[in-house]
Amino acid sequence: MCNLFRLRPTTDLAQLFDSRPLAARPELKPDCYPKYESLVVRKEAGERVLDCMAWGIVRTMPGKSGKPVKKAVTNVRNLASPFWRSTIASPAQRCLVPFTSFAEPRPGKDPETGRPANWWFTVEGEECCAFAGIWRMSEGAKRFAFLTCEPNPLIAPLHPKAMPVILQREDYDSWLDGETESVCALAQPFPSQLMRVE
Repeated sequence: MCNLFRLRPTTDLAQLFDSRPLAARPELKPDCYPKYESLVVRKEAGERVLDCMAWGIVRTMPGKSGKPVKKAVTNVRNLASPFWRSTIASPAQRCLVPFTSFAEPRPGKDPETGRPANWWFTVEGEECCAFAGIWRMSEGAKRFAFLTCEPNPLIAPLHPKAMPVILQREDYDSWLDGETESVCALAQPFPSQLMRVE
């Protein structure tokens, strides 16, 4: 489960994603953890627009004691779930989640920070890429999550559970505008030969 990514582009994101910029650029942390805000690209009136949302769609679920608990869901794997399928079926609820790198836990501590260590994954030759994201109004605010899938051969030995769905640039419009079945088919492991790990 990916619960940390970075967004540190050197080029303007509106230019990179051919989108309408935000009226006012918020102060965002470059390392994004669940519940932090980050930038997404969504469609509005047929135009790509940059927006700012918190990471994690809040859902009420049964807790261990049987009492309902609220949980911010950051990663979406079960595309057949009625809750997620209804969101994915609506192009207006899909988004691109820009990132420059993402992390998966690594054994031990980071020698520089003393915090838990991570593997960091990037896409070769790309300054900024995008996860396949969805968003919903949740507790009165726009919140996003992104899809995950089987890990590719680069990630599987380090994190065998899953990897984020990374979209090829030529698939951005297909994800934002396509029919449900065709967009679900995009939930595939990104080619490992196009990635590197640190």
